[in-house]
Amino acid sequence: MVNGEGPVTAEELRRRTIRRADFVSCNQAFIDCRTPGSDRKENYSMIGPGVTQNPNQVVNLREPHGFNIGAAAMPHGVTNNLHLHFTAEVFLCFRGEFLLRWGAGGDEGELVLREGDIASIPTWIFRGFTNIGPDDGWLFTVLGHDDTGGIIWGPSVLREAERHGLFLSADNQLIDTVAGDEVPDPAELVRPMAAGDIAALPSYDADRMRRRVATADDLQWSSRALLGSVLPGGRAELAAVIGFGMSEDRDQEPRVYQPHGHNVAWLRAEPGEGVLLHRHDETQVLMVKDGEWEVTLNRHDEVSVRLGPWDMLSVPSGAWRSIRNVSDSTASLLVVNSGDGRVRLEWDEEVVKAAADAGVGVDHNGYLAPYHLLPRPAGR
Repeated sequence: MVNGEGPVTAEELRRRTIRRADFVSCNQAFIDCRTPGSDRKENYSMIGPGVTQNPNQVVNLREPHGFNIGAAAMPHGVTNNLHLHFTAEVFLCFRGEFLLRWGAGGDEGELVLREGDIASIPTWIFRGFTNIGPDDGWLFTVLGHDDTGGIIWGPSVLREAERHGLFLSADNQLIDTVAGDEVPDPAELVRPMAAGDIAALPSYDADRMRRRVATADDLQWSSRALLGSVLPGGRAELAAVIGFGMSEDRDQEPRVYQPHGHNVAWLRAEPGEGVLLHRHDETQVLMVKDGEWEVTLNRHDEVSVRLGPWDMLSVPSGAWRSIRNVSDSTASLLVVNSGDGRVRLEWDEEVVKAAADAGVGVDHNGYLAPYHLLPRPAGR
């Protein structure tokens, strides 16, 4: 059952599948859309309302997930200007190289994000980034919570935008006087942050920020992160990046553990392997990095979809699901689940029995353990 409403239908599965070809860009999503050096950004919103300041922004799946997913696609040399968020912002570098900088003047520190890197940017600090790689660089973003509160732009960004006829209303709407919008009373406009407020913002040096970045070398992969990993077809590996998530390996630790409103993990598998039938109570989005994956929903009346690079699937809370690499080589995807706590999995009874026969069970704390050491329910 999915929240007591029955199995997922084929129509619902199609609605929740977001193909890369379905992404729709908006080049007027934010107030810096005419600023030289930033005017060629393409902004995307795939899941949730995000932080766009343009009411005409296309969003593929608006329903609440507990987090938002979007993206920025930028040619070489193009910059996303300094701004801050009230909720967590996670950058997922799927292609290219980006120079990340932070601080009110963008001069507190710098780090380079490369393909496969994930960076969690602290709340309440100004951040921006520039594409220093190929023209087709892509950064996906995961923003914490359904209502992110919007953006506070750096003072210089707002002043520069005014020179190009753009203003921001107090309710976070873009006002374009070049397109014919009337400028409201100054009291109704967002004004640059005061120097005293800027001075009170937290400060991060490069070493401290680096601890919030997960490169390939930083990942702690576990081949025993899931109960099904002891069985054929279930031998996926998991690397927890943000939050403890759904790992059932008691020794596995995430790279970043602060509350985000969601958790993020890499999943990889050899051909024919993946995650066997299970379910949990959180919303979930699967984002394919490479290869081809088949996701099957429901315990009975199964429906399936194949996902290629950069395709996404929103899996409803409570839905039974299995995931399998149907490529001819090792493939990887990202798993994003809602919530700040651990995600406790419920495995199909057949998986539980087969794992027990292989000598592995799940203890009362939700971690893998030798089955022969676990207490048996009365009568067994």
